[in-house]
Amino acid sequence: MCGRFVLHHTIETLFEELAIDQTRIEIGPRYNIAPTQLVAVVLDGKQEQSRTLDAHKWGLVPFWAKDQKMGSRMINARAETVAEKPAFRAALRYRRCLIPTSGYYEWQKTDAGKVPHYLHMADNRPFAMAGLWEEWTSPEEEIVRSCTIITTEANKFAAQIHHRMPVILDQAGQSAWLDNSLENPAEITAPLIPYTNDDMASHPVSTRVNTATFEDPSCIDPT
Repeated sequence: MCGRFVLHHTIETLFEELAIDQTRIEIGPRYNIAPTQLVAVVLDGKQEQSRTLDAHKWGLVPFWAKDQKMGSRMINARAETVAEKPAFRAALRYRRCLIPTSGYYEWQKTDAGKVPHYLHMADNRPFAMAGLWEEWTSPEEEIVRSCTIITTEANKFAAQIHHRMPVILDQAGQSAWLDNSLENPAEITAPLIPYTNDDMASHPVSTRVNTATFEDPSCIDPT
């Protein structure tokens, strides 16, 4: 799974690396992003055919949910079953997004307990995780836009730490994932595979990241 991640890169860097054209938000560096918080998402513009950076609540709330508490259980969607689950089926077809990140945390089981690790690109560039988004309206007519991160089986590198990992999309995968013309679930889910490039790195970090309220650049420092 992916339960915490980092986004410390500037908007300018995200624009360049992820081909973003415009933004609706301002962002600052985040080092311990946790579920239910607002996270940056990249949406594909249906009319202007451009990529837009926006902010959605992490934890997908299906449009048919009775209340938004359901979102706290929907921070991840499994690539293997995302096309079948009622909570994700509509979003998979109509509301796909990218979730930019500088890296993510995963906890390795050891004899001494769970040790948090920071996984990122070896050259420290930002990358995109596959996501879905939804729009839910409360009984008071409040509109809540939320998202989830899609996970898959870990590749050989990440499996040393955990058996699951987020779906990481390269440039071709990003374009395919955001292609609104695709309607066949088999075509849509084709990019949802373990990351194949051999350019990731990781290191153990302080258990201070276990506390969601701890937000400091030292979160990603090696221990």
